[in-house]
Amino acid sequence: MLAMLLAPLFFGAAMAETSDVETTWRLLDYIAVDYAGAVSHGAVTSPSEYAEQNEFAATVTAKLAALPPKPERQALARQAVRLQRAIADKADAEEVAGIARGLAAALLAAYPVPLAPSKVPDVARGATLFAQNCAACHGEAGDGHGPNADKLDTPPVAFTDAERARQRSVFGLYQVITQGLDGTAMPSFDSLPTDDRWALALYAGQFAFPEPAAVEGERLWKQDAALHGLVPDLKTLVGTTPAALASKIGQDKADALMAYLRRHPDAVMQQQVGSLSLVRSRLTESLAAYRAGDRKHAGELALSAYLDGFEPVEPALGARDRTLMERIEGAMGDYRAAIQSGENADALAKRVQVLDDLFDDAEASLSPDAASSLSTFLGAATILLREGLEALLIVVAMIAFLRKAERIEVMPYVHGGWVGALVAGFITWVVATWVIGISGASRELTEGFGSVFAAVVLLSVGIWMHGKAQADQWQRYIREKMAKALSGGSAWLLFGLAFIVVYREVFETILFYAALWTQGNGGTILAGALSACAVLAVIAWAMLRYSRRLPIGKFFTYSSWLMAVLTVVLAGKGIAALQEAGIVGIAPLRSVPRISLVGLFPTTQTIAAQVLMIAALAIGFALNRRKVA
Repeated sequence: MLAMLLAPLFFGAAMAETSDVETTWRLLDYIAVDYAGAVSHGAVTSPSEYAEQNEFAATVTAKLAALPPKPERQALARQAVRLQRAIADKADAEEVAGIARGLAAALLAAYPVPLAPSKVPDVARGATLFAQNCAACHGEAGDGHGPNADKLDTPPVAFTDAERARQRSVFGLYQVITQGLDGTAMPSFDSLPTDDRWALALYAGQFAFPEPAAVEGERLWKQDAALHGLVPDLKTLVGTTPAALASKIGQDKADALMAYLRRHPDAVMQQQVGSLSLVRSRLTESLAAYRAGDRKHAGELALSAYLDGFEPVEPALGARDRTLMERIEGAMGDYRAAIQSGENADALAKRVQVLDDLFDDAEASLSPDAASSLSTFLGAATILLREGLEALLIVVAMIAFLRKAERIEVMPYVHGGWVGALVAGFITWVVATWVIGISGASRELTEGFGSVFAAVVLLSVGIWMHGKAQADQWQRYIREKMAKALSGGSAWLLFGLAFIVVYREVFETILFYAALWTQGNGGTILAGALSACAVLAVIAWAMLRYSRRLPIGKFFTYSSWLMAVLTVVLAGKGIAALQEAGIVGIAPLRSVPRISLVGLFPTTQTIAAQVLMIAALAIGFALNRRKVA
């Protein structure tokens, strides 16, 4: 409950930090692009522009100093001082731009902010917004000659300026649209919805690259699959400048590709769905870094391959072929463990080859041709059954326990917990779909910490219930002590347990269903979900009905063993999720099978967590028996 009360304060601080980071990034982007207009060959060509560059560099230094303390902040401050010195010394434009862009990249690495739209922007909507809000100054053709341009002290930007456009990413345009530009007539459009601002940024980023270039870009995109690896997702599309892309494929190709993709960002998503190009490229980069002797960077790239490359398609693959998904998940974990242990580079390369073969199978499974109404129905039904059963068992056991104990007045805490989890799940769905999306790391951390918390609570509940099963005078215990045992904090503990176990499953189910929904067959998905709900309802009814008939001693015995089993299961799942997020290390165990349904994973850490829980349960149960004896 304390976390809930402090949430507004936390999120308010987080939003303030995000705003400062975005502002600083925008200033650095502006310096990188516009410094060339202020200084040329060591001489000031525009005093007003040069003064602005010095002002912005000083602002960057101040804002970096105000950011929350992190180990990287000192290095960022040194780079900011270097940038100020370079501008003061009237250094070459390329040098200043390089320092500014390097500092901007390091800033986002240390203080991450949302860098991409959560869904494909509507470029047609961007055209409408540009005509309504921007054309009066920037001109309908984006050439900076709108009817109001002559009235402005600072001329509006000409988006048709190819040299300038090659230095600016769509993300940079989005930041200026969001926050405006200090010292100019460019206002902030943060009142527009996020999706509208992304659409407007993409549209403004088209003007420098004409339609014939877009036609050529489409031809290149469709004929050369290698280009897909250079722009594997929306984050890369909006974050890459044409100049940066040109360093890899040449300026003409880069211009053509950006002309096409900024007009048709859906092309990126079409190749991303069912494609594992990003995870392949990250693993290739990881292996190259490992061969170069940079094991740390190789590990970071391997983790990115999983979180940024595989996690986005994992829900869809899990719905189609869960066995294959778990094989890939395990193989990627083994690859990261091999990096940590210093395995031979050639052996590591063989692991990458095995993963490539698995990715081929995954892409075949994810292809539209592999989907059918029956597979979609079964996928939707089994997902909800699998994810919902654990939560159902725990919540129904708590309800049955309260009925047996004749403590009906505490029931609202349990109901409040699982209902609150459903509401939170709906909010999560809204946020994930329309606001910021959910990263792979966020998903694994939510699952991991949620599972570990639930396992710890269930450990104590299971031992407590086992103790009551051993007590001869349980009736007197209920009458005399239950009021105290279930007052205040204990009742809220039941609320918290119900909330955590249900929200964890709702969170996972949302991601799976969102992946299924993008593939169509909405009616079939709903039918599968309703069928699963019906089965879960029958299971809940049977458990509650049967529990009424059980003698209290047997009820406590069966419940304690149920809680014990779920404790061990959740402990394994929680540690496994934290391993996938890169929080816990991985030490593979070759002789242990992977059975995720019961939380069994072939790693030393997950097995150790489960053994620890089993030992705690054994000690607790033994102490209960000793008390009876």
